[in-house]
Amino acid sequence: MRNVVGHPRRVVIAGGGTAGWMAAAAIARTMGRATNVTLVESDAIGTIGVGESTIPPLVTYNRLLGINEAEFMRATQATFKLGILFDDWRERGHRYFHSFGLTGKDHWAAGFQHFWLRGLGKGHEQPYDDYCLELVAALRGRFAHLPDDGMNYAYQLDSGLYARFLRTMAEADGTERVEGKIARVELDGESGDIAALVLEGGARVEGELFLDCTGFRALLIEGALHAGYDDWTHWLPCDGAIAIQTENVRPAVPYTRAMAHDAGWQWRIPLQHRTGNGIVYCSRYLDKDTALERLLGNIEGRTLVEPNFIRFTTGARRRQWHRNCVAVGLSGGFMEPLESTSIHLIQRAVLRLIRMMPMAEISERDIAEFNDQQFQDMLQIRDFLILHYCVTERRDSPFWRQCAAMAIPDTLRQKIELFRETGRVFRRNEELFAENSWVQVMMGQGITPRAHHPIAEKPGDEELARLLAGLRDQVARTVAKLPEHAAYVEQYCGAPRARAA
Repeated sequence: MRNVVGHPRRVVIAGGGTAGWMAAAAIARTMGRATNVTLVESDAIGTIGVGESTIPPLVTYNRLLGINEAEFMRATQATFKLGILFDDWRERGHRYFHSFGLTGKDHWAAGFQHFWLRGLGKGHEQPYDDYCLELVAALRGRFAHLPDDGMNYAYQLDSGLYARFLRTMAEADGTERVEGKIARVELDGESGDIAALVLEGGARVEGELFLDCTGFRALLIEGALHAGYDDWTHWLPCDGAIAIQTENVRPAVPYTRAMAHDAGWQWRIPLQHRTGNGIVYCSRYLDKDTALERLLGNIEGRTLVEPNFIRFTTGARRRQWHRNCVAVGLSGGFMEPLESTSIHLIQRAVLRLIRMMPMAEISERDIAEFNDQQFQDMLQIRDFLILHYCVTERRDSPFWRQCAAMAIPDTLRQKIELFRETGRVFRRNEELFAENSWVQVMMGQGITPRAHHPIAEKPGDEELARLLAGLRDQVARTVAKLPEHAAYVEQYCGAPRARAA
């Protein structure tokens, strides 16, 4: 679809929710008068709305849009998040923590884990966890903003309230919202591009660039353009989830919990006004009624809503940008929520699109580059998620035996075996998960490297002992000065109690 140079590009967003309003707010604020943004959604169509746990790049996203953090957190009933506590993944009764922070102090030639491993061989018994500020603070329930962004964090939030917050912002910046259900997608007879969305009642919404934010339905990218889908359930076999909200029964902690069970796992996410709960399961080994019974038997507090049943196929759209349509959010694929990447993938797609926003005709080179980068993001996240399932000592159920025995992608096998043999992890390009994330999860799941880098032999025994003790003490002293997380949230961004009710 050709755009006249110098005229605003007409961007049409199909669907609201978190994906639609994140896209609208970012494009309207960044592009200004260079684009006309129209968002089509229907109040009669619900959203999945369970993306409550996020990762640190959302902090940057909000800053790019000039969002006041305290105002945003108050509006979304948010709490702070320093990582994820994993229960029963390696084996029953075992737990470990994947934090957002750095652990110890790296050398340019090798990560801190090599020095810790050498210390382990010298009789130092202090766990790797003790050297990470965010991890220790999380488990002690403490949080505060530190100078120079000294605490790396994300948010636990109400995604429906986040969408509402962004809608207000986007409309103030000129986004037009059109109420209505999409009856059909009209294609241009010559080019095959999308020409307009035709709503029930006959109204047409024309555009030059369309964003598909219609969730699992993928009405534009798949329903109209047939972009294709790569199914990854042979590596990530869970295909069902149930979400439910409960009242808070204790002060909110600054972390999400992921509790494994014999056919999947369960989440618990504390917000200011409620707690988000859910169960993820493989329907081959657990039916939805039993899954619901299991979920309801492992929650705290009175339920506030009816259960939300979700079916999904983990995988990725083969072409995230096809013709003049870009898939954003669930329409582009689904990574199960184990590492809280759903909102992040929305963010990546939106910011990537803004960087590649066409001036006149859409460039096939832009499309190819966008698709390659977006697909690589999803491949790398896929591998990180598979890691949690395939490296395990659990053999207590058919589900876990399947996970432990399955063939895994060569990219992941290389990463696992490299770490197992050498203690090394290499981050490629703009890979989302940092070296420390891989180290924490691989060691948490039960891999202890057989060797460490020779640079760790450079300090003498006494120097190494002083180094390790100094790093531990620095973490302990800093955490001791931090306030309780719940008290800090109340003081910094506490939402009115009437709103919470």
